[in-house]
Amino acid sequence: STDFENAKITAKQENKLILLNFSGSDWCGNCILLKREIFEDTIFKQFSNNNLILVNADFPRQKKNQLTPNQQKQNGQLAELYNKKGIFPLTILLTSDGSILNIWEGKPKENTKEFISTLNSFISKN
Repeated sequence: STDFENAKITAKQENKLILLNFSGSDWCGNCILLKREIFEDTIFKQFSNNNLILVNADFPRQKKNQLTPNQQKQNGQLAELYNKKGIFPLTILLTSDGSILNIWEGKPKENTKEFISTLNSFISKN
């Protein structure tokens, strides 16, 4: 998803947590690795479909990859709230009301299964 407000509504309705990821899809090497090694992993996809609402706030630099002005504005507002330092990648686990549960600066050190295990520990508490 790219719409944070809709993600919050869906998360509340489905009793799920939100995983917000700030990425630079066409310039940030660790962002690309995170997407490829964790977010695109079949195991993670299955887990997230059942437990999370994923939101990607992308900040591409290349002109050909630019987002719509509305999406750029939404991502900028999310960065003002959750990523004032401009860290990429930055992954944040949130409740459906937007409260922060955990933050990963950079690419998580864990492999996919360990990352899922960490996420599960927060899910079981909420």
